[in-house]
Amino acid sequence: MQPTIIIDAGHGGYDNGASYNGRREKDDNLNLALAVGKKLEQAGFPVLFTRTTDIYQRPIDKAAIANNSNGDYFVSIHRNASPNANTYSGVQTLVFDDSGVPAKMARAINEELVKLGFNDLGVPERRDLTVLRRTRMPAVLVEAGFLNTDADNERFDANFDAIASAIAKGIENAVGVNQGTTTGFGVQVGLFRRYENAEYLLNQLLDEGYSVQIRDWNGYYAVVVGNESSLEGARQLERDLQQKGYDTLIVNN
Repeated sequence: MQPTIIIDAGHGGYDNGASYNGRREKDDNLNLALAVGKKLEQAGFPVLFTRTTDIYQRPIDKAAIANNSNGDYFVSIHRNASPNANTYSGVQTLVFDDSGVPAKMARAINEELVKLGFNDLGVPERRDLTVLRRTRMPAVLVEAGFLNTDADNERFDANFDAIASAIAKGIENAVGVNQGTTTGFGVQVGLFRRYENAEYLLNQLLDEGYSVQIRDWNGYYAVVVGNESSLEGARQLERDLQQKGYDTLIVNN
């Protein structure tokens, strides 16, 4: 079964968020959140929204809605703003802590949005944001371009459907490591706090011709080689990997 994604449209009601030339962040946030949710539903994910209309919610209320929903991941949709118009351009995805699943998801979303022409402004840690600090599931906050930068607004409007698809694809890419059912035995050759380290090892093993995947495990990333139907097959694979200098552990897939 696919995990449930909580989609939050930032701001709402009397809280416009950023404003620029009559454009209100809360409106862009809601429109994009609904579109991302629809894309995820089409991909087979259960989706819940913190809001689907123009209502005000305190950030703590948004976090409570997510926590009470039994959802698996939380994604808050926003537009960025700078003190002076037309100063910055690009996308950011914010996290409470730059590690684990949120870090992976944030980078996956940014990577997809960059394909549409946005600058990648990285994955800042924001420990002061309630929707990242108080949610009990992996959470990210997407800043889909600058509301007070004309170039970003033009790109946002011209590529709206593609932007929604890109965010949904980034989410799907990040959580897809947990999807599907495997059987048999594999050999774990690494366990990492940071996804980038696991990915580096994965690519190394792929270059050596192995079948390999990354799995989430209690906030860490496990690099697992193979899917052998028998324990003896896994032991043979383990011996081969040990001869090449890898630390190994046979695991049940």
